Amino acid sequence: MKKFLIFLLVPTVFMALFVACQAAPAEKGSGNDNGEPKEIRVFLPEHPYADLLIPLLPEFEEKTGITVIMEQMNENELTEKQLEGIATGTQVADVFMTRPATETLRFLENNWMMPLNGFDFSDFPANTAEIGLKDGIPHYIPLVIEWHTLFYRKDLLENAGLSVPTTIEELEEAAKILNRGGVAGFASRGAGFPAVSQISSFIYNYGGRYIEDGRAVFDSPEAVDAIRTYGRILGVSGPNGINEMSWSEIMSIFQAGNLAMWTDASVFYSQLIDPEHSQIPPEHVGVASFPRGPAADEAYIITGWGMSISSMTEDVDSAVAFLTWATSREIAEKAMLVNIPMARLSVWNDPAITTHLSPEMVATMLHASEFGFPYVMPLMTSIFQARELIGEVISESINTRGTSPRLQELATQKTEEVNDLLKADGEYGTAR
Repeated sequence: MKKFLIFLLVPTVFMALFVACQAAPAEKGSGNDNGEPKEIRVFLPEHPYADLLIPLLPEFEEKTGITVIMEQMNENELTEKQLEGIATGTQVADVFMTRPATETLRFLENNWMMPLNGFDFSDFPANTAEIGLKDGIPHYIPLVIEWHTLFYRKDLLENAGLSVPTTIEELEEAAKILNRGGVAGFASRGAGFPAVSQISSFIYNYGGRYIEDGRAVFDSPEAVDAIRTYGRILGVSGPNGINEMSWSEIMSIFQAGNLAMWTDASVFYSQLIDPEHSQIPPEHVGVASFPRGPAADEAYIITGWGMSISSMTEDVDSAVAFLTWATSREIAEKAMLVNIPMARLSVWNDPAITTHLSPEMVATMLHASEFGFPYVMPLMTSIFQARELIGEVISESINTRGTSPRLQELATQKTEEVNDLLKADGEYGTAR
């Protein structure tokens, strides 16, 4: 309890620093010390982190005297409300949770998020805040993270005399050997649209990128080599029908005992070892860092959810106090103990917390926090259209087991079409 009381002193110091750095917002009423009741509106999604936070709100209100009007909604509704506010110039919330990979670019372009240049980011991996940078200043606090991992069957690798693959080349060879007896050697998302996120680490580790300096470049020799490799491994060693599968179908195959290795987001680990849903004994399920490629070791790590302050808030002090509390080390610890993967490094280095976690998962997170690339897909406004276009190239590779003679031509065509989307949105040639 003493720690919590000490923590409650932090908002006062932090708000002074924050307001000093934010003269314009401060003039909008950041003090709010005229004796009037303090009240802020907070938007939260339907998410385990929000479910953890909501019962703790009365404690925050009692300690600070700030009333929190909280609205919880599904993630798409939350986004729609924010976009409606941007379109009408109307404040919809003082503080809100946000999905950086799908929303932050639009929010930054519309100055919808307050700069957080007074916040201490020393406990967060730099790559988890990367997407929120504008003029070098972060605009959201990383909350819940996920990173690319390799799930594998320990018993199958051991029986085959194989070590856990540490390179993509080793992954391909192991997949061929393990692809027998009704068990597929390897799987990753094969349906074009959802595959865009999961092929990203292959592209990065081959030295390619989706977008560079505001231009689509996934037709580079490095990116095409990665796409060809992805298609070859899945086409040769993947389960039947892999070209139509996303994560849910692959998970079911793994849980049924018919898959040896799977690369996907770290969030699925708990479901793979859940005896109520999986036929595989938990001790036979392993997790490792995503295999490095011929050019790099930078599989994706992303902030699935962050928290921001609206640039239109009328009470900066109260919004900052809530943000500081909601993203604190104390809340992160509570979240970790109920299996919510938080971004703060200190909770991943605290033995009191990590003793409750898989040592392998802890190791993969710390590796990703140091080496991971912070983009799981192209960062652009027209991301859904872009994923469809890139997905066509991925599907071509999978359907031909990586042998398509037109793969380079198709990649170049789709790259040009993605560049057309960037131009239409005014984002072409704009470096971040």
